[in-house]
Amino acid sequence: MDKPDIREKGGEHAIDGKSVRQYSDRRLFMQLLAFGACRIAPGLIRALEQAEIEGVLYADVNDPQGVALLTWSPDPEFFATDLRGLLQHRPFEELTLKPEYTMLGRTYAIGHEPDLDDWLIDKPRRSATEPSAPWAVWYPLRRAGSFQLLPPEELTAVLREHSVIGHAFGSAGYAQDIRLACAGLDKNDNDFVIGLVGRELYPLSACVQAMRKTRQTASYIEKMGPFFVGRTLWQKLRTPKL
Repeated sequence: MDKPDIREKGGEHAIDGKSVRQYSDRRLFMQLLAFGACRIAPGLIRALEQAEIEGVLYADVNDPQGVALLTWSPDPEFFATDLRGLLQHRPFEELTLKPEYTMLGRTYAIGHEPDLDDWLIDKPRRSATEPSAPWAVWYPLRRAGSFQLLPPEELTAVLREHSVIGHAFGSAGYAQDIRLACAGLDKNDNDFVIGLVGRELYPLSACVQAMRKTRQTASYIEKMGPFFVGRTLWQKLRTPKL
C-alpha cells in the first residue's frame, strides 16, 4: 500500500503562469473546556492575561456559575503542557470541570479554499475572537455511517444544500462558523465540532433550526450535542500569525 497522503489540499492558484494545487501539513487544533462553580471570573481573566495565550473565555448562559475556555494551537502538545499547567493552578483549579462539554477538533480543508493557510490557521482564530460577535454556540455531531456510502453526485448535492444555508447566514452577517474534524479525538466518537459565532444569539439558534430541514441533518445526522451556549467575557488574539 502506498504511503497515505494526509496533507490538507486547497484550491489551485497561479504560480509563474501555471495553476498549482495548494498543500499544507499545518492545522489548528481547538479545544473547548467547560467549568462550573465559578465565582471568580475576574481572577480567571487576570490569569489568562498573565499566561499570554490566545483564547476566549465564555460565560455559560445555561449555568449562572459556569464558564468555558476556548483555546487553540497548531501544536497539540500545547494542551498537554502549557494549558495543562495553567489549569492545574489557581484560580482554575478551584473550578469544577464539566467533561460532558469538552470538545477537541482540528481544522480541515475540502479542496477548493483559495488561501489554504488562512483557512486552516488564521480564519478560525479571527472568527473566534471577533469583537462584534460575542455570542457562541458550540456542539459536536456524528453522521450516520450510511452517509459515506452515498454515490459521489448525491453526496455533493446533500453537502451543497447544507452549505447554501451556512453561506446565506454568513453573508447576511448573522453567523460565522468554525468547523473542526474530531475523528479519533472525541471520547464519544463524534465526527465534527461546530462553532457558530455572531452578534446576537437568536440568529445562531435560527441557523441550527434551518439546518435541521436539510436532508443531511434529517436523514444522516445520528447525534448532535450537547450544546454549549456562551457569551464572551474575555478574548485575545495576540499575533497576526501562528
